[in-house]
Amino acid sequence: MASFDPTTTKGFFGHPKGLSTLFFTEMWERFSYYGMRALLILFMTAAAADGGLGFSAGKAAAVYGLYTCGVYLLALPGGWIADRIIGQRSAIWYGGIIIAIGHFILAIPQVWTFYIGLIFIVIGTGLLKPNISTCVGELYTDKGAKRDAGFSIFYMGINLGAFLGPLLCGYFAEKVDWHLGFALAGFGMILGLIQYKLTAPKTLGTIGVAPNIQNDTERGEGGGNNTMAIGLAVLTVATLAFLQMTGSIDLFTAVGLAQAVSIIIAIVILFYFLYIIFFGGLNAAEQKKIAVIFLLVLGAAVFWSGFEQAGSALNLFAAQYTILDIGSWEMPASWLQSVNSFFIITLAPLFGALWIKLAQRNLNPRTPIKFAIGLIFLGLGFLVMYYGAKIVTQGAQASMFFLIFTYFLHTVGELCLSPVGLSTTTKLAPKRFVGQMMGIWFVGTAFGNLIAGLVAGRFDPSQVQQMPDLFMTMVMTAVGAGIFFLALSPFMRKWMGEVQ
Repeated sequence: MASFDPTTTKGFFGHPKGLSTLFFTEMWERFSYYGMRALLILFMTAAAADGGLGFSAGKAAAVYGLYTCGVYLLALPGGWIADRIIGQRSAIWYGGIIIAIGHFILAIPQVWTFYIGLIFIVIGTGLLKPNISTCVGELYTDKGAKRDAGFSIFYMGINLGAFLGPLLCGYFAEKVDWHLGFALAGFGMILGLIQYKLTAPKTLGTIGVAPNIQNDTERGEGGGNNTMAIGLAVLTVATLAFLQMTGSIDLFTAVGLAQAVSIIIAIVILFYFLYIIFFGGLNAAEQKKIAVIFLLVLGAAVFWSGFEQAGSALNLFAAQYTILDIGSWEMPASWLQSVNSFFIITLAPLFGALWIKLAQRNLNPRTPIKFAIGLIFLGLGFLVMYYGAKIVTQGAQASMFFLIFTYFLHTVGELCLSPVGLSTTTKLAPKRFVGQMMGIWFVGTAFGNLIAGLVAGRFDPSQVQQMPDLFMTMVMTAVGAGIFFLALSPFMRKWMGEVQ
């Protein structure tokens, strides 16, 4: 292992050389993830005669929701395994290998291999995703602007991969063979692993090699966590048993399982915050800040429940009801999944500059206002789709610009809400709860992704008359949540204290 200090070496846009290693590893991982994600629901709903699985929209959307939910949920044990057992570097390496194996399993044309492949990708992503971000942070000894700039460059790598993945994997999947698209996603991950293995020892030094072993009992948290876990388990089992016996859900179907997991996550979030507020040993000011975090987690969950329709309901709309012709050539529907990443790459620097300019004039919106703006823009995007769906109900196909404009509005909403959410959470959380609050933020994101799948399950391509009402429901939900944050913003500002 190299003996140099990776935090002092320069080379990648003036940043530590290790940033290039992590940038390209994450770029190829996101290439594989978003390339496969763009195909997923299209492959599941395609007829068996066309090489697909022939799933109903409801079943496909439920599987999609469980998959995207699992990716975020397994980031929690993935981070724990790296911290306590194998270290971040090994977690990234083995996670990438498991992801690649998962994609190649998906390339085998069998139903059972489809599910096994998804499980592998979820496990691998849970290992790789949280730990590669941790390594980026460890490249910087200070917490200032240089570190923020490093994460901004890293974020560009994420979106570059997310932009290229649907274009390449989508083309080969829709125009040649579905399983070739899955295999190409696996080869992308292999490329990322090769460059990671070749460059990491030279650029990262000892960063992330050793686990950061900590003992919960030394922090005095063991007994409280055990009590909370037992209470959660009892409440969850009782709730699911009651719902199963009354016929409210069926745990033996994909939709029922997705509903059950959403109930479990909702119970975990609510029970956790109640426990921390009332039994976490917090003073009054800290309790109010935890209450603000709870509201932010809920707001983020609502946002992602709409935003993640991009890979499910909006993807189905693109495939079946959108004019995809470019001259005499019909482009793959999955290509529209690259639009969000394109807008992120082009708009993120502008938004960063905008917040700085507004701050200089003391006009930078507070966090609750940014959440409100993000949710309202989400709703406006679905309002565009409402009018696109109206065209479809009249027997015509909608222009692809309905989807492009929707993704533009959703990207604006994402840039208002997503970057500030986790940052504000870490600032508001008492020091002894920062790690847990970061974890619960990802749980909230997982919850939003799962709800997105369940909502998309109501999108039946054969029932075109229902589509405008479904999109209008999303408009009312998102805008209503935005108005809720606007109404609560004066109180939230007081509860937040100096953190705004």
